[in-house]
Amino acid sequence: MRKSRFTEEQIIQAIKRVDAGMSAAAVGRELGVNEYTIYRWKRKYGGLEINDARKLRQLEDGNGRLKRMGRSEEHTSEL
Repeated sequence: MRKSRFTEEQIIQAIKRVDAGMSAAAVGRELGVNEYTIYRWKRKYGGLEINDARKLRQLEDGNGRLKRMGRSEEHTSEL
């Protein structure tokens, strides 16, 4: 999975600015991302605090590692 250019803190701050009344297009222009990206972030991180977002990232990373381990285990059992 590709690493994001933005940290969870930056993403949540951007979402809070949109929630405070700033347009998603204006926030996107400042950050150099598409307006749709702001809405995607809002769907994923909306309502989360910074600590919650960090926990979510750790869980996603852990799940990815487990999936990779499972795939490699499947290949070795076929031999």
